[in-house]
Amino acid sequence: METARYLDCLADDFARLRAVATTDLTAAVPSCPGWTVADLTRHVGEVYLHKALAIQEGVEAEPWPPAELAKEEPLALLDRAYAALLAEFAAHDPQDAAGSWYKPDRTVGFTIRRMAQETVIHRIDAELGVGVPVAPVPDDLAVDGADELLRVFVEYCVTEWADSFSEILAASPGWTFAVRTNGAAWSVRTGPGVFSVTDGAADAADVTVTGPPTALLRWLWGRESAGESSGVTVHGPAEAVSQLRRLIEITTQ
Repeated sequence: METARYLDCLADDFARLRAVATTDLTAAVPSCPGWTVADLTRHVGEVYLHKALAIQEGVEAEPWPPAELAKEEPLALLDRAYAALLAEFAAHDPQDAAGSWYKPDRTVGFTIRRMAQETVIHRIDAELGVGVPVAPVPDDLAVDGADELLRVFVEYCVTEWADSFSEILAASPGWTFAVRTNGAAWSVRTGPGVFSVTDGAADAADVTVTGPPTALLRWLWGRESAGESSGVTVHGPAEAVSQLRRLIEITTQ
């Protein structure tokens, strides 16, 4: 996806998130146990400020968030943070340096992509929290989000912080996963100390995960609607699917 497209998606999902949040800040968010919509809104604002500062200073501030942010009204914080984030994006080229936990791509462009994907997932969280229909995710953003989750989160994190995943993967017999959606497919291989992703789904795999882009993105992130069909078809051993779910949960928490 092009930078301009990420920014358009970010703007649309921010507007939707904000509009939905105003309907009931006290609602519980089922996909983020223990959080209300107010907590979710505050979190997104804190993330935006964190990334804006990472662009300004070239490193990600730690610890985060500062205690004083807890005193700010959630929607006011969200608006202020979004404005700060957009100002930094406007002031830099995508290839400019930015602080990031992701060593392979410490650029403003990476941050723009990450914030577009962060926002669409939390927009879905807000919708699930207040109980309104979840708006579709554009196919290109959903496919990109699935790719980001598999590669940037799980594959990179398993490689970079192997000890955090050793318990899950140590006893793995080695599984192969074919993940497919409209216009894209990935092959995933797991084993002791291994989580690798390649383009294109193998014809023979232990597990197949197939669905439309929005449904697949929501399934991967655990953002399905309770009591409704996810729209994703999964075939394969339950223990293999559980392993994939656990790996995703650790890398995205």
